[in-house]
Amino acid sequence: MAIMGFIFLFVLFFLVSVSSAEFSSIPGINYGQLGNNLPSPLKSVELIKTLKAKRVKIYDANPEILKALANTNLQVSIMVPNELIVNISSNQTLADEWIKTNLIPFYPQTLIRYLLVGNEVITSSPPEVWAALVPAIRRIKHSLKTCGIHKVKVGTPSAMGVLESSFPPSNGTFRSDIADRIIRPLLQFLDRTKSFFFLDVYPYFAWSSDPNTINLDYTLFESKNITVTDPGTGLVYHNMFDQMVDGVHFAMKRLGYPSVRIFIAETGWPNGGDIDQIGANIYNAATYNRNFVKKVTTKPPVGTPARPGSILPSFIFSLYNENQKPGVGTERHFGLLYPNESHVYEIDLSGKTPESEYKPLPPAENNQPYKGKIWCVVAKGANKTALQGALSYACSQGNKTCDPIQPGKPCFKPNSLVWHSSYAFSSYWAQFRPLGGTCFFDGLATQTTKDPSYGSCKFPSVTLK
Repeated sequence: MAIMGFIFLFVLFFLVSVSSAEFSSIPGINYGQLGNNLPSPLKSVELIKTLKAKRVKIYDANPEILKALANTNLQVSIMVPNELIVNISSNQTLADEWIKTNLIPFYPQTLIRYLLVGNEVITSSPPEVWAALVPAIRRIKHSLKTCGIHKVKVGTPSAMGVLESSFPPSNGTFRSDIADRIIRPLLQFLDRTKSFFFLDVYPYFAWSSDPNTINLDYTLFESKNITVTDPGTGLVYHNMFDQMVDGVHFAMKRLGYPSVRIFIAETGWPNGGDIDQIGANIYNAATYNRNFVKKVTTKPPVGTPARPGSILPSFIFSLYNENQKPGVGTERHFGLLYPNESHVYEIDLSGKTPESEYKPLPPAENNQPYKGKIWCVVAKGANKTALQGALSYACSQGNKTCDPIQPGKPCFKPNSLVWHSSYAFSSYWAQFRPLGGTCFFDGLATQTTKDPSYGSCKFPSVTLK
């Protein structure tokens, strides 16, 4: 009997250990690869360990990365690319082949625990892909089951843009065009398979779009006296993150699935950006991410006001600043590390390092909107061959964008590729910024507050008031 009792306790301890490991509150890290200067996968895995992350999420099934993650005890999330969703949704053989090619060779030495089908599909892909999403998810799950794999949770990450209404949280509602035909069957699948609603949550974007109304400290988990009360429930919110997450909790409840768990697939704060982007700095990024770690690693778990005490498994975005990400400057500045392997700021994802042990942070210098003129010019060290293509693109887009740099016109001289490109970039950006145009040009352009105009040549500018 003593031996049987020992065996029972050992099994119980093992099950508890597995359970606590599977649902560890220590955040993971998103390992993006959109950079031409990033460390190797082997080196990256070593760096991830130094951050004390619990899990790693990649945006594909890169075999070199999956090999580097073998025998590390890091839980891994892999992803089916958006462009395969439609084909997989109607072809079980293709789903089977994807699993046999991208998961089976690495499993279980690499602890693949999550398989995400697409990334922010509903907010980044055409409607025909939306309709294929849940069928593709079901086929991938069937492939795993056929292979005898039962520990891998299947889902898909969603951005907050899937909500039609999110404030107050109790008014959380999924968009009417997707609620019944896409989200409801997705929730049914997640509920039946005990998987998660994977959610990308960025208080930074909510705040930066309305900094005069939303308090910065409220978004950084720094508010001591600032609260928001939901008039529908009486629940009191102390930070923007909880408010956003509970908006999704209530939206799921409204569709009849109140118990599906949320997994934070992405969250973070940019450590830098363009001149016209408010609040993107190292101080705010460190403050947000350190406070987020503190929130999710607190024991016992605090959850959110709508789900107090619940564990929030999560991934912080991202491992590196990625210099090839398209879009505005903040997109390339979410990393905990620089590509040269140094830390943007100190952080311990286990939550065990006291705040007092971190070095002082540089002061936040752009928490107020910039006011004045900004120009878009050629970045230092820009590749001249690529510059010619970017110049041609800028000149072909706008209405008389490049007329002043034609022979005989006021901006033709000096007759150089860099000069003409700088004028074209500024002219393009001045015209198209209101429509979403950026000062990037695949990394060839940068913003400046120094007027590049010369003589009778006046460069167009963007004026922020």
